[in-house]
Amino acid sequence: MSKRIGMEVSIAAAEAVALCRIDVAAVYPITPSTHIAEHLSSIVSDGKLDAEFITVESEHSAMSGIMGASAAGARAFTATGSQGVMYMHEMLPVASAMRLPVVMAIGNRAVSGPLNILNDHGDIMMERDTGWISLFAQNGQEVIDMIIQAFRIAEHKDVMLPVNVNIDGFILTHMVEAMDMPDQDEIDRFLPPFVPYATLHPDRPVSMGTFAGNDIYTEISKSKDAALINAKKTILQIWKEWEKLFGRKYEPIESYRADDAEILLLTMGSMGETAEMAIDALRAKGMSVGLLKFKLWRPFPFDELKKAVKGAKILTVIDRAISYGGPGGPLGIEVRSALYDESSRPAIFNYIIGLGGRDVTPEDFMTILKSSASQAKKKAMKERYVIYGVRES
Repeated sequence: MSKRIGMEVSIAAAEAVALCRIDVAAVYPITPSTHIAEHLSSIVSDGKLDAEFITVESEHSAMSGIMGASAAGARAFTATGSQGVMYMHEMLPVASAMRLPVVMAIGNRAVSGPLNILNDHGDIMMERDTGWISLFAQNGQEVIDMIIQAFRIAEHKDVMLPVNVNIDGFILTHMVEAMDMPDQDEIDRFLPPFVPYATLHPDRPVSMGTFAGNDIYTEISKSKDAALINAKKTILQIWKEWEKLFGRKYEPIESYRADDAEILLLTMGSMGETAEMAIDALRAKGMSVGLLKFKLWRPFPFDELKKAVKGAKILTVIDRAISYGGPGGPLGIEVRSALYDESSRPAIFNYIIGLGGRDVTPEDFMTILKSSASQAKKKAMKERYVIYGVRES
C-alpha cells in the first residue's frame, strides 16, 4: 500500500530506484543530482538494497560502467546533469545502439560557460539526438513514478532502449514535497525481474558494439530510429497500466483547461504548475487560454500534439534552452516543424525563458500570453523567437 510522505525530491528519487531492485549503480556526483547518488549509496551501504554501487572517477566512466553492467544482464542506473551528461555524451548513442535498457536521472542544469549551477534545459537538449527515450517530470510525484516506469519501459522486449528522466535542478531536486511512495510489493507486481535479450558471459561469447562499415551503418541507424518511434506504443500501454494500478494518469501531452481555449501555452518540466496559475488568472478575466504540458520528449508525440492544438488560434511555446544561431528554442523549432503541414495550425510564438535558473512567475506567463494575442492580431511576430526578460543595461 502506498505511503504518503514528505521528502526532498532527490531523496524520493533514490528511494524509487531502490524499489526497482537495481543490481548496479555507477554514479559520479554533480550538482544538482548529487543527493540522488548520496542517498542511493546509503541505501546500499546500509544493506537495504542488494546492489553494487560503483564509485567512479568521472561521468564518462559512470555511463560506461552501467552499460557494461547492463550488457552482462544487470538492472543498472545512474544520475547526472549539466557538464556531467555532456561528459557522458560519447557513450550515450552507443548505449542506444547496443539496445541497453539503462535508466538515468538528469538533474537539469545550465551548461558552462559561464559557470552556472541552476536550472534550465540546455543539458538535455544537447543530447536530444542520442537515441534515448526522454521523459520530463513536473513535480516530485512524477519523478517517483517516471523513474519506476522508466525501468519497465526500457526493459520491455519491444523497446530495449535507454531512458532518461528529466528533473529540474533545485526547483525539483532540492524541493521537499508531499508524495505517495509505492510499497515494495506494488512495484514487484508492476516491474518484473530484468530478462535481457543477450548477455556478455565468458561461457557464451557474443559480440556487442562491433564495427559497422558503410554497407550496414545506414540500416542500423534506421533500425534504431524505428525502435525509438515504435517505443511510443509500449510507453502508452505501460502508462495505462500504471493508471490502473496507482490511479495517476500519464499522457505524452497533458492538458489543463485547454479543450475550448483559443490561446494555448506549451511548457515542459516544472514550469507547468506555475503556468496553471497564470491560466486560472487569465480565465478569471475572461481570456480563452489553456495549457499543454510536454511529458514525452522522445519519441516525439506528433499525433498527440496535432490533436491537442486542434481548434486553437494561437500556440505559445515556452523553451528553457537556446538553439544558438537557430530559428528558436529546441521545443519551439520542433513544434513548428511538426505542425508545418497542418492547414489549420495555430499561429505559433516561441519564448525562451528561465535560463540559468532565473525565476519564472505566473505574471511572466500572463505577460507572454497577452503579448502573443496582441501580435497575432497583427498577423506577425516581430522576431522568430524572443528571449524573454533580457535586461537592457
